[in-house]
Amino acid sequence: MSRIKVKSAKEIELIRDAGALAAETLIRAGELCKPGVSTAAIDQFVYDYTVAHGGISACLGYHGYPKTCCISINDVICHGIPSEQQLLKEGDIVNIDITTILSGYHGDTSAMFLVGNVKRDARELVDTARLCMDEGIRAAGLPRARYSDIGNAIQAIADEHDYSVVEDYCGHGIGRGFHEEPTVLHFATNRPGPFIEVGHVFTIEPMINMGKPDTRTLADDWTAVTRDGSLSAQWEHTVALTKKGIEILTLAR
Repeated sequence: MSRIKVKSAKEIELIRDAGALAAETLIRAGELCKPGVSTAAIDQFVYDYTVAHGGISACLGYHGYPKTCCISINDVICHGIPSEQQLLKEGDIVNIDITTILSGYHGDTSAMFLVGNVKRDARELVDTARLCMDEGIRAAGLPRARYSDIGNAIQAIADEHDYSVVEDYCGHGIGRGFHEEPTVLHFATNRPGPFIEVGHVFTIEPMINMGKPDTRTLADDWTAVTRDGSLSAQWEHTVALTKKGIEILTLAR
């Protein structure tokens, strides 16, 4: 428990600033999600917009990651690497994941975008993944909530819709560090876990699969895909528990 850093009100405000820039960048990047656009072009936009507004990409160079953001399409769960050869096409569902450093603090967020006419079952998956995130955030703000309550709430929604929750990737504490304690599980567990306390800042970022939860990593050592080839969707916010309750820090201004 002691390893979970408690942020001051000033630190939370700095994370909110970084989160706002990440959110604004994400909205504009999503507007580029049209048939024929390369994921590299979207990544270049994210880089340019981030730098122009005084930010730094946390992803670029992180453990050797080669791009500014992660762009994950259809059966890609997370960590998709943008490329010139990868062109968006009609019917794709796309996750763009952006982490921005501003004044030394991180803001981490992702969202799903629909390319053209998307099939109903794919749209339903995207909507349910967002509901999973929303319910996870709500659970984190309940009185005397524990971190395990987040995963239990997410799992209940996924089960209700006959989807699965990826267990290989989790949320995390965040602040000056990109990945801090605690690990935030998005699936149900019998372990109660630590209490969420005022000053804790962390991400909630469930990855929801249409099929089974199993994953595999491609030869690039980054791109994670569903093992059964089913669609996957993810949404993410950075949140904080303050004296006012749970607050989303990755909202555009």
